Amino acid sequence: MSLKQEYALLTPDEIALLRTTHHPELYNLDRKDLVALQVRLRDLRYKAKTIARRKQREARGKSEPRGKAFPVSADQPQKRKQVFAAGLKRVNNELSRLAKLDAKARHVEAAQKALAQLRSSRFEAAAPASRTEGKGMQPQKSVRRRRVLRRSKVGSVLKQNKISQAIRDARPQ
Repeated sequence: MSLKQEYALLTPDEIALLRTTHHPELYNLDRKDLVALQVRLRDLRYKAKTIARRKQREARGKSEPRGKAFPVSADQPQKRKQVFAAGLKRVNNELSRLAKLDAKARHVEAAQKALAQLRSSRFEAAAPASRTEGKGMQPQKSVRRRRVLRRSKVGSVLKQNKISQAIRDARPQ
């Protein structure tokens, strides 16, 4: 629907409100104003929806006409509701765009913080030039596996080693 058609359906106050939902003005609003605009548009859409449903019921003969106003077809309130729904959709899209930008900024900030922590954990401060005590020699754990024999086998292993050594010694050179 064109702007001219939209404005033909609305009052001047509603036109001023809806004008802020279009391209250049929408980006100039901050989050608080956008939320207030969202609430106002929801109220107007709900009111137009209620009127459109009432007019449809009157047209079908299911309810009596309210008030003494000139009878209007159910089409115009339906179009008004569509105009407010389109404006609300633009505001919702802008709010979601701002939320995504904020989330992206927080994500980048957290990633930079994590990278700084990683880099600082890899960095070792240089030793001061003055005389200070160092760590000195530190024992290192052996990587070899320790062989553990049962106490009942110790004697037989010793005997076996003696026999093996005697066989090697008896070999001709």
